[in-house]
Formats: sequence, structure tokens, C-alpha cells
Amino acid sequence: MSEQVQPTRRRAVVGVAPTHRTRSARRTAAHRAHPAARQQSPQSPPQAQPPVNRWEPAYRRSVIAADLLCTLLVVLLAGYLMSVNHVTFGPLHLVALEAVTVVVVVGSLCVNRVWSASVLGQGAEEFRRLGRAIGSAVVVMGLGALAVGLPGGRSWVFLVGPAVALVAFPVRYALRRPLHRARGEGRCLLPVLAAGNVDTVKDLIGRTRRAPHLGWRVDAICTVDGRAEMGVEVDGIPVVGRFGELAEQVRRGGYRIVAVTPDAYWTPKRLQQLAWDLEGSGTEMVVAPALMDFAGPRLHVTGVLGMPLLRVSEPVFTGFRRVVKATFDRLGSAVLLTLLAPVLLTVAVAIMIDSRGPVLYRQSRVGKDGVPFTILKFRTMVTNADALRSQLQSVNEGSGVLFKMRRDPRVTGVGRVLRRYSLDELPQLLNVLGGTMSLVGPRPPLPEESAKYGPDVRRRLLVKPGLTGLWQVSGRSDLSWEESVRLDLRYVEDWSLALDALILWKTFRAVFGGQGAY
Repeated sequence: MSEQVQPTRRRAVVGVAPTHRTRSARRTAAHRAHPAARQQSPQSPPQAQPPVNRWEPAYRRSVIAADLLCTLLVVLLAGYLMSVNHVTFGPLHLVALEAVTVVVVVGSLCVNRVWSASVLGQGAEEFRRLGRAIGSAVVVMGLGALAVGLPGGRSWVFLVGPAVALVAFPVRYALRRPLHRARGEGRCLLPVLAAGNVDTVKDLIGRTRRAPHLGWRVDAICTVDGRAEMGVEVDGIPVVGRFGELAEQVRRGGYRIVAVTPDAYWTPKRLQQLAWDLEGSGTEMVVAPALMDFAGPRLHVTGVLGMPLLRVSEPVFTGFRRVVKATFDRLGSAVLLTLLAPVLLTVAVAIMIDSRGPVLYRQSRVGKDGVPFTILKFRTMVTNADALRSQLQSVNEGSGVLFKMRRDPRVTGVGRVLRRYSLDELPQLLNVLGGTMSLVGPRPPLPEESAKYGPDVRRRLLVKPGLTGLWQVSGRSDLSWEESVRLDLRYVEDWSLALDALILWKTFRAVFGGQGAY
């Protein structure tokens, strides 16, 4: 994320008004609010509350309008189709049915809080809520049709429900794309005041910078004593005060989110008091548990004896869902091999013309439970590439146990193109079809890499390696060794079918963008 937004890079975002307060300006305000940054007399008047982010209400209105328009158009089209197919509703009955359907769908959208500012543009939760809302509406309409004995009611419900989903999801995604582009340029971000110790705050800052599309930007920090270990900044972010001054700093800085990271200071009583202090400020309080790397379906908040408890479910490596995943892998790889047969043939011919040697490159990799297998790839290097690797160790750009070079001299001309668009990975569909790999999973390591794994990193081997995975869609070759391990372990711990579908979708985008591949 850039430190300052250049005016020449501003682009119009549909439904999103430009913010008039850049990151540098907000940081300057934070520095001014900090006692060490500005000599302020006791009689100095408090700083005025800055204006709210103008893009938020504009974007929310555009999403609401899009959802309502999608629902209305689908219902009207469904009514037309039912009438031309001679389903006897009668004009008045059809109008009444359409009106009731719109009310039920919109009501379900409201009940499931799909327009909450806390989820718009925020990861998969936005789409989960939208899916729940549409599913709930289908159930309500189905039960209502059965209760009144509506002729053709079942056809109506099963026409409208899927149609609304097929239209609403792509429209939501289309609205989100320009928002994410704007956030990548440093605009349309939610200003965050982080409160915690230096280490946990650094971790939060790093996560927000790696994923600007999620919309968080840490603008200021409060620590237990109002100081950082080194001066008055943490990773370039000013420390503006102590924990006890959080509510006052929120009023001064107008932060949208207060992110409380793990620290021994935060007793339940102090967290409750902070929540009370923030009431009416329009600032959302977010508490990050000590389980920073747990997320997704394994975390559940429950109340026991009046205490909020985080339940961490055991990761699932067997059972029905794994059978479904294996079935999907086999069927998906078979379909993709059939559809991509012309591409595979073209690539094979190009490799034979470009350089001498076999079309396919076979290499030993380590699979599930540490069992070795032979991975298949299109050859992208000269035939003696493995022998030359030892000579290039001195210019290795990879970290940890990985060997990477952005301009590897062993790569052929055709190989460079294949790597850019990950076409060299396509033969691994045969590995997936054979059951040694999955469509989605951790990166398959080399035997010499896995031999250096510690006990924690070896958890990557609890599942089948994948043709794609979280690390591939989060930066591909640009990621450090530590970050790729963290993402692979997160996948192993928090795997779900929905996560697989999301990764596959992001893979297509990453491949066609050609970013992070070399």
C-alpha cells in the first residue's frame, strides 16, 4: 500500500464518492494529536471531529439499489414467463404474488443484514449473508405456497429463488471490483485505531497492508503506556496515546474502527468499559482474540455461564466432506482435461519446436502423509536444469527452503510464457485424476524441502497437495517462505468446500493477470 495517494491515479468508482482525506493527511492529524508530536498547552481546544468517509453511504446506497433492482427485474421476468407458459394465476393474483415475493425477498435481505456497513466489501461474509437471505426467502415462499395451496406455487418458488441468486451475486461482485481497485490505490479505506502491544499491532498492520482490498488502514496506535519500543511510531504509524485515552482519541481522530489486539491489559471489565465509552461515536469496536491464525468455520462464539467463549473445532481430515472433495477433484479434472485438450496439444507442439528434450517434466514431490509421488509439468527449462541449480544457489532470491529466481537463465523462451500464465501446471490435472493431488491444497514440496520441515510446517502434509491454493492466489511467487507456510497451514486448518470454490475462482483471475509468476 502506498504511503500517499497520487492525484493522477484517481479513478472514478461507480457508486463510490472519492474521499477527500488522504492517508498522509490523516497521519498528520494523528501526529498533531500526539503529545510528543506537538507541544500542546493544557488550554488547547480539542480537535474538531473530521468528516465521515463520504464513500461509505454512497457505496451502500448503490448496493441497496442494485439488490432491489435485481429482485424487481427477476420477479417481473418470472411473472412474464409464467404467464406465457399458461400458468393460471390471473392478472390480479399475479400482481399480488409478485408484490408478496418482492416483500419477502427484501425483508429477508434486511433480516440477514446484507447491507450492514461492516460486511460490504469485506471478504466472503458479504456473499454468505446474501446466500442465507435468498435461501431464507425461498423457504418462506415455499412454505407460504404450500399453506395457501397456490397453483403453480412450487414452480414459482424454484424459478424466482435461483434466478435472484444468479443475478444478485454477479452484480454484487461487479460492484465490489471498482471498490477493491480504489482500495488498492489507497482510497475508500476505513481508518483504524489499533490498541495493543507492539508485536500484535505490527501483525495487524502487516495484515492490512497485505490485503488492502479488505478496506482497513491502521492510521494510529494506542499502547499500554502511550509509547512504542523505538520512538513514537510502529512501522511508520504514530502512537497517539495510552489505552485509557482510546475514547478521547476516537473523538479527535474520527476513526471508523477500534481494533483491540491481544494484551494482558485487556480484562473483561476494561473491554466492557471501552465498549460503553464508544457508544454513540459511530465507531465499531473489533476485538482480535489471541487465536490470531484461527479463522473461518472452526471458530464459534458461544455463551456459557454468562461468559462469551470461543470454541475451536478440531480440523476435519476425513469424513463425508472429504469424500465430496475427492469426487469433485476426479470429476473436475476429467472435465478440464477434456475441455483443455486443444490447449495441451498446442503447448506440447510449441515445446518440441522451441527446444530439445521431453515435453513433460517429471519430478519427485512429497504428498499426503509424506508419501512421495511423481508430479507432471510441461517442461519450461533446459534439460540439465537440476544439475545447474547448485551453481545458481548464490543468486537464489527465495527465502526459507525455497529456490526462486525472477530471471532464471534455465527457463526457455516458451517456458517463460507458460510460467507467466501457469500453463506449465496443466499436466498436474493427471495427478489429480490419479488421486495423488487435489485441485486445491498446499504446495507440493520437494523431498529436500520437506526434510527440513519442523513439526508445525509438517502439518501441510496432512492433506493432499493442490494444483492451486491460498498461497497461489495471494501473491504466487512474490510471497516469502514464511507467508506461504502461514497460508498453507491456514488452509489445512480451516478447509471447507466454500473456501475451495473461492480459491478456484481467484485462481482464474490470478492466472489471467499473470501476476507473481516466474
